[in-house]
Amino acid sequence: MSFIDLLRNSLSSEPTGNTLHDTERGQAKVRLYLTVITIIYLSFRIIIDDEPVGYVPVVVFYMSCFFVISIVRLLVIAHKPDSGHRRRVTTMLLDYSSIVFVMSVASEMALPMYALILWITVGNGMRFGSQYLTLATIMALVSLAIIAGFNPYLYKNPDLLATLFITAVIVPAYAHVLLRRTRQASEEAVAANVAKSRFLAQASHDLRQPVHAISLFTACLHDAGLRPDERRMVENIDRSLHSVSRLFRSLLDISTLDSGTQVSKPEIVSINELLEDIVHQNFKAAEWSNVNLTLVKCSNRVLVDPALLSTMLLNIVSNALKYAPNRNVLIGCRHRRGKLTIEVHDQGPGISAEDLPLVYDEFYRAGGSTNKNVDGVGLGLSIVKRLSVLMGLTINIRSTLNQGTVVSVGGIEIVSGEAPAQPAKPYVIASPLQGLNVLLIEDDEDVLLGSATLLRKWGCNVDARTALSEGIGCDLIITDFDLGGSATGADIIAEVRRFNKRRIPAIVITGHSVPAVKEELNDEDIPVLSKPIRPVELRSAVTAQKASMFKKASS
Repeated sequence: MSFIDLLRNSLSSEPTGNTLHDTERGQAKVRLYLTVITIIYLSFRIIIDDEPVGYVPVVVFYMSCFFVISIVRLLVIAHKPDSGHRRRVTTMLLDYSSIVFVMSVASEMALPMYALILWITVGNGMRFGSQYLTLATIMALVSLAIIAGFNPYLYKNPDLLATLFITAVIVPAYAHVLLRRTRQASEEAVAANVAKSRFLAQASHDLRQPVHAISLFTACLHDAGLRPDERRMVENIDRSLHSVSRLFRSLLDISTLDSGTQVSKPEIVSINELLEDIVHQNFKAAEWSNVNLTLVKCSNRVLVDPALLSTMLLNIVSNALKYAPNRNVLIGCRHRRGKLTIEVHDQGPGISAEDLPLVYDEFYRAGGSTNKNVDGVGLGLSIVKRLSVLMGLTINIRSTLNQGTVVSVGGIEIVSGEAPAQPAKPYVIASPLQGLNVLLIEDDEDVLLGSATLLRKWGCNVDARTALSEGIGCDLIITDFDLGGSATGADIIAEVRRFNKRRIPAIVITGHSVPAVKEELNDEDIPVLSKPIRPVELRSAVTAQKASMFKKASS
């Protein structure tokens, strides 16, 4: 890479995420620009003065050398993010000494450079804190004292010199007050944001429990031999619960993102399997909206965080189903510049040009009052945008009024080679869960009763408990992750496996962040389901674990 390319990258590179390094690099850029302005000013004075003073060319030459030094310092800062105290203090000394030289030699011609003294003083304080503001103020006063001893113009104008000294004290002092108030306000805002995130997470978790129990009891009612009108009422309850469930998941996603604990953990996955799971999870919602949800298969494997990408796509597809009832929704993939792009097409009312730039804002709903009958609070696309930044992906929305909208998730890295063909599913009998011995652990008694009732209707033999006091034999463990005490679902699974001396399949259900629970479990074979869970999701997970047991037994 050439020197010009290095300089261009240093001037135009994006923030690194290291706040101290970015502020130091920003100051280095400003120093470079101000040096150029100073050289232009002095050169202009040489041109317009009738009798150029002999020292001016010397000052211009000195500033040109300082310009070269500023370029070198910018390159060093950009490519070696040290942000150490020694480097900052050395830079401050170099800045002040250069101004002292120019203002001492160039007399009244260089008086405008006093503004640079204020910039260095206040800039270091604002960028690096009150400690550097105090040090910079002391250096500024010492610099003025030296300049006063060598600059005859200031010596002859003591009132002007006093003004410069007073300004060099008052301006940093006022900056210190502003800095302290800004820091206090920032700390209060951070504390309030953390408190809000904790409240949202806890409220979301606590409210999920009764909603989860209601959804389980509602599923039991479906098989209770209801009359058509009663079945329609139960269907309406189920649909309302689904809307509440989406809201809780959005609140939990927002609180997790606000906490700053969410990280992207890419892994190689089959994009087709991931998209099929998205379609499966939205099958019932599509049925309620009378939407023909279609998936165009894709054989690629990609390197991506599957949990975060699934969250993004679930929000996008959910929006398409809500805003395009009785229409078609298509999910497919395209190859662009060596990367994979996932597109979700709908035939909804579209988004106006005025609304389009605002759709990523929290709680913003395109269309305003015209969409009162569409459930949701406007968090979906905000979550999608924030997750895309976290994962290094791109989001693009194209929309035409009265024709539809296309939401694209791009920049997904493709892994060479196609995804292996999925193995044929093992043969299972008509009632695949009949006789399955399930250990069910849940500290909420309503959820425990609802889950046990549903599992028994599916033919399972259920041992339902609020806690585990002793080891027990079973075929499958279904446990809540947060059991209200010191023990977690991970502890339950470990204890039962230790007692049975084998890796018993398990399913974990949680009201907390799914990625965080998966990380704590550290077991890819344990599916983690988010409350409130729909019965079809639970049955699918239980059936998959039973099929896995059947496959291992027959191999």
